[in-house]
Amino acid sequence: MRLPLVVLFTVLNHLAYTGSRVTVSLFALHEGASALAVGALMSLFALLSMLISVPVGRLIDRIGAFPPIVVAAVSVFTGLLLPFAWPDLRALFPAALLIGTGFGVYFVVINNMVGALGQAEDRARNFSWLALGFSTGGFCGPMLAGFSIDSVGYRAALVVLAAFPAIALVPFVMRRHALPQGHRGVGMVSPGGLRELLREPRLRAMFLVSGLLAMGWDLFSFATPIYGTRIGLSPTTIGVVMAAFAGATFTVRLAMPAFARRVKEWSVIRAALLIAGASFLLFPLGRSLPTLMSLSFLLGIGLGCAQPMIMALLYAASPPGRQGEVVGVRTMMLSTSSTLLPLVFGALGAVLGMTPVFLAMAAGMLGAGWRARLR
Repeated sequence: MRLPLVVLFTVLNHLAYTGSRVTVSLFALHEGASALAVGALMSLFALLSMLISVPVGRLIDRIGAFPPIVVAAVSVFTGLLLPFAWPDLRALFPAALLIGTGFGVYFVVINNMVGALGQAEDRARNFSWLALGFSTGGFCGPMLAGFSIDSVGYRAALVVLAAFPAIALVPFVMRRHALPQGHRGVGMVSPGGLRELLREPRLRAMFLVSGLLAMGWDLFSFATPIYGTRIGLSPTTIGVVMAAFAGATFTVRLAMPAFARRVKEWSVIRAALLIAGASFLLFPLGRSLPTLMSLSFLLGIGLGCAQPMIMALLYAASPPGRQGEVVGVRTMMLSTSSTLLPLVFGALGAVLGMTPVFLAMAAGMLGAGWRARLR
């Protein structure tokens, strides 16, 4: 499977996923859900991914990429159509579970595929292109969701989003023999379990940084619709603010393939933590659209530049034959963040407002950026 095709499929799937998160959260708020209820709803996007990512990674190492890709696409497609068939607030909860689980499986598969392409010196560049695909989908998804909601309503917006994973699945089916086939025997796979992976210092450091950056990403995705609604922004305006974040990740990742071989990975990671921390520190001051767009863009620059470097370091440090499992562990950590933190953020936001949440995240990011200088 060629890298440009993989990136294109990623754009289509991520567009549906990010658009669904915006649509589902705004749909719930439209139906009168509280901040805590929206937090519980958002946590369902990652609940099962938290539990199955490591087994899915091991399965990919054994049987290859095609069966998980099909399961992922069908799950996302079904979840997006469920609220259309059952127009009720209660339908959003199983829909979020199906969409998030399907995309979590796809995330493990696609990162493992990209890591297997090319030589070791090409990985940072390849992961930069993949990250650019995620950014493109992240930019288009919220924008499309906001315009669709204002134009045709919440239910129809989900139907529009459902078309994209269906389209993306067709080329995977047609070129299934070009996908990684896996190691059906155990001879090419290093022994050991999850504990052995966590004992590797390089992997452990990458897992911790990934988890912290994921917390920042989840906070932005969860808190922006709530914060925007509370200060009187329309769904389209909220979509524009979130699209500014995605536009920034696209911009910085567009430059990363050219610089991937010229910069040190840990220098990029430290800069990402410091920029993201400063953005969260200033975010509660934003009230107007230009200010919020500027802060969202700055935050996107910070969070967007680190992922290719993290993935390249993770893949290089993975034991032979266990790359899918390592990606699964990282996905499990990201999903744990996406599952638990919306509940925590929702509870704190309902009691204290979103400002203390933003400030706490800023402190964590800035502190980690200061510690990252030791690397």
